[in-house]
Amino acid sequence: MKKVEDILKLGDPRLYELCEPVQREELHLVQTWVKDLHEAMEDIRARYGFGRGIAAPQLGIMKRLFYLNLDKPYIVINPVLKDLSGEKFELWDDCMSFPNLLVRVKRHQSLTLEYFDENWEKQSWQVEGAISELIQHEFDHLDGILCTMRAIDEKSFKWKG
Repeated sequence: MKKVEDILKLGDPRLYELCEPVQREELHLVQTWVKDLHEAMEDIRARYGFGRGIAAPQLGIMKRLFYLNLDKPYIVINPVLKDLSGEKFELWDDCMSFPNLLVRVKRHQSLTLEYFDENWEKQSWQVEGAISELIQHEFDHLDGILCTMRAIDEKSFKWKG
């Protein structure tokens, strides 16, 4: 059972690494990885009251995979972001790797997400607003980018809790 304690914390060098694509022959591993991601996210939700998505590298799985649990679960394999809007918005972003810290960032208002699902079927999803922000946050993890690195300025940090 994966818990908050299994999530890599701010400063862990693995959080800054570029992840490798999931290979089709690794598809049988995805179910186990997603189970672990789901368990860790449920523990964050129970303890901290937030959590809509988690990226594989946050559990030390250095693969281009993230898991969203919104109106239903989404397993996002080898995502590509396209059609990022010129229009951006500001928000206080949170992260499971530093659950008591909020970071003020700018994100694209809308985008198209292309990815493979758990059946290795190509998907395309046009999103905007809060879901667009969430996808950008999780996608950044796959490139070793944390929202702390996207802070608007040096005053864009706030402790919560």
